[in-house]
Amino acid sequence: MAMIGGIVNAEVVPASNVLIFDLDASKTKEIKDTFGVTVVESTQELVKLVDYIVLAVKPNVYNAVLESIKIFIENKVIVTIAAGVTIAQVETIVGKDKRIVRTMPNTPALVGEAMSALCPNDNIDSEAMSDVQLIFESFGKAEKVGEYLIDSVIGVSGSAPAYVFMFIEAMADAAVLNGMPRDKAYQFAAQAVYGSAKMVLNTDKHPGELKDMVCSPGGTTIEAVRALEKNGFRSAVIEGMTACIEKSKKMSK
Repeated sequence: MAMIGGIVNAEVVPASNVLIFDLDASKTKEIKDTFGVTVVESTQELVKLVDYIVLAVKPNVYNAVLESIKIFIENKVIVTIAAGVTIAQVETIVGKDKRIVRTMPNTPALVGEAMSALCPNDNIDSEAMSDVQLIFESFGKAEKVGEYLIDSVIGVSGSAPAYVFMFIEAMADAAVLNGMPRDKAYQFAAQAVYGSAKMVLNTDKHPGELKDMVCSPGGTTIEAVRALEKNGFRSAVIEGMTACIEKSKKMSK
């Protein structure tokens, strides 16, 4: 729904030109009522009518869905969204001559702040790539990367919102422990993370330099940094992301 909202709100194409299908009719009805898109009766009908096919289905049914539509794909562009499903796996089913872009967005797409990786196969021309990038930039930022980086993308971006939510929750818990009301604690913690991320993106300064700007000699911040490092803060983050990346690699085998 986040992708559809971005596409419609950014007027990438008219809402009526966005075709959707899901086995859950209540879900498609909700999306149609919200955005004015067109609901079709089957996956096959959808594929016949569109130029860009976005496969937002679970990895365990990817092969079955591809098998059911492969004869209708022709020269259309297939946009995949699934951890562990490689371009080579898709090509094995639909053919190595097909145009495929493997993608990995993340959940901040819900608020128009996704970070998406776009991995085209060798058949994607500049026009098709530009169109796919336009679609994904309608709900955040998008970068073209080699598929060999996709596991790292999943670790640093795809799964990362979960780590950040845990960090915000822990910060808020500490504030509540020290007397701040829960709603205020979440607001202060979330805004601090949002503002800090924006500084990294907008100032071109190294994160370490930005951290040093906050740490006054003998002050409160450096005391917090000392305690975090004593408890393995950075190491825990690195180990968690590495575990995520290794899991992603195993899923692709």
